[in-house]
Amino acid sequence: MKTLSKLVSTSSVSLLVITSPVLISSNHKKIEVSTSTAVIAATYHIPVLTDNNFKNFKYSSPELNASVAEKVTDEDKAPDFNASAAVRKAFEVKMVIKQALTLYDSMKLDQSGLNQKAFEYAWRGYHNLLKQGKLKKSSVLTVCDFTQSSSNKRMYVIDVAHRKLLYNTYVSHGMNSGVEYATSFSNKANSFKSSLGFFITSKTYFGRNGLSLKVQGLEKGYNDLAAKRHIVLHGSDYITPEYLKDNGEMGRSLGCAAMPNVMSPKIIKTIKNGSCLFIYHPTVNYLTHSNVING
Repeated sequence: MKTLSKLVSTSSVSLLVITSPVLISSNHKKIEVSTSTAVIAATYHIPVLTDNNFKNFKYSSPELNASVAEKVTDEDKAPDFNASAAVRKAFEVKMVIKQALTLYDSMKLDQSGLNQKAFEYAWRGYHNLLKQGKLKKSSVLTVCDFTQSSSNKRMYVIDVAHRKLLYNTYVSHGMNSGVEYATSFSNKANSFKSSLGFFITSKTYFGRNGLSLKVQGLEKGYNDLAAKRHIVLHGSDYITPEYLKDNGEMGRSLGCAAMPNVMSPKIIKTIKNGSCLFIYHPTVNYLTHSNVING
């Protein structure tokens, strides 16, 4: 960062050119500073677009650059290096939200039913985990949108590097979290409820549900006991259109995120070993206190 500081003056901030299609990782060697005019300080470690200023962000993807240029008409000035931490953080959050909205539109995620806020919060957490170097596999982001009915395809596996939706399928919630909709969540053993928040995927194993995927909960009080509760991703025959038709409702789990058997092996192999998983519900207490979203 000392080298970078010499490249920028105190009156302006050089433009970031992100050479990796996966935005900014914890490896800042991938960031180059151009001589173009100014907007975002590299010290902010902002990896993507979002709320009000993305005009001067450049990514390796020409399609994303074009869409940003078309959509962004206003321009906010980045704070200088001497601005308070709170001001810099506020700007960073604003940028990340703008990036999320741009990506949401460019991938047409509304057409698949994904709640815009679900993706926005997912992207904010993903950004922070990237910045902290916690993601071994940053090319994929998985969102379970629990604002939706269990009869909807509410699991989304997104290829971040190529900005496309890889998989969109059904996913169960815990039997004590609700019937059609998940409305109640827990981090306690034997609660048979789903847990909210951010997880990092781990290793696979073969259990009674076939190929299954372990996950590590990252948020104390919300999902950090997931491993002890044996919360995993696995396939099941109770989370299918056929089951819904025969029973009038989708099946529910003991807290695990169960997927259709036909889809689970593909998804598990895609997201295993260090990618970001986010289970979303607009629970105010969680959104307000999440250390990942607000980190």
